[in-house]
Amino acid sequence: MRVAYCLQSRVDWLVRSNLCFLAFATPLLPPATPLVSDNDSTTPATTIDLTVQLGRLRLANPVLVASGTFGYAREMQAMVDLSRLGGIVPKTITKLPRQGNAPWRTIETPSGMLNSIGLDNDGIDAFIKHHMPYLGSLQTAMVVSVAGRTHDEFVEMTTQLADVDGVDAIELNISCPNVSGGVDFGTDPSMCERLVAACRAAGSHPILAKLTPNVTSISQMAIAAEAGGADAISLINTCQGMAIDWRRRRPLLGNVIGGLSGPAIKPIALRAVYQAAQAVKTPIVGIGGIANLDDVMEFLVAGASAVQLGTVNFYNPTASTTILDALPEAIAEAGATSVDEVVGTLASNP
Repeated sequence: MRVAYCLQSRVDWLVRSNLCFLAFATPLLPPATPLVSDNDSTTPATTIDLTVQLGRLRLANPVLVASGTFGYAREMQAMVDLSRLGGIVPKTITKLPRQGNAPWRTIETPSGMLNSIGLDNDGIDAFIKHHMPYLGSLQTAMVVSVAGRTHDEFVEMTTQLADVDGVDAIELNISCPNVSGGVDFGTDPSMCERLVAACRAAGSHPILAKLTPNVTSISQMAIAAEAGGADAISLINTCQGMAIDWRRRRPLLGNVIGGLSGPAIKPIALRAVYQAAQAVKTPIVGIGGIANLDDVMEFLVAGASAVQLGTVNFYNPTASTTILDALPEAIAEAGATSVDEVVGTLASNP
């Protein structure tokens, strides 16, 4: 059974759209298989090292919250101890203000949701002036997400953020499916490599490249991001999808096509992380359908060094801290003393 808790008047404090809190049914699964380790002894959870190194970016732990699902953090401070998070990726910003796409912008789907927000935001100048003073005061890593219409816009925004206090890293959103040209840099390897290299040269901040799953070869795109000098690769952004009212013969989203997120895309995200981890040495940040501790551990084992929680923030805002409470014990159960010892330990089938 699925239950939707609509936010009514408070919807706008997250995405200025008709988003609802979603709760998804848990499918029937066979009993979980305990994590297997060659180490017979279990490490005390209190001695677990949760720190993560993503290139030049060091995080206190591997649990971040994803862009577009956590507002500008201020909206969530009453529910989440923000200082406990490994990092926050605020809503993506663009060079100029964007009104976003026409409604409907969000649709609930089985085990997920479709969104077509269209990067609604007030532009980089307003972000720096109105949001960064607060975001910069938080005791966690601040990864600013940027999206440009052109190569030069990405570079200009990266340059503009170079001297802004409180910015710890920049995530290049080269994979948004809901704006014209939003995925161009994430589907052409040469454009991706050139853009990442230019943005890295434009400032001193670590660079994360957020890639789209809507490509023939995710490995090829990861190799391009690595060649450009990305400190980390974020995988995945939403998968393209749509919803239809067959009685009216009309699409439900105002933009017709949107991005699918939530538990429905987790298998796709795991596959993408695994394939990319086999192709590159650059750290990977796993994104897509992550909602609980087991999800996090699966992504780590598949090859992700860190994760971002997205859609779950709408229907379970405290999921991140719940996961962090249990993470040390799970690492210990794996016979490891640090997150790094678990990353990429997936065994091949006999």
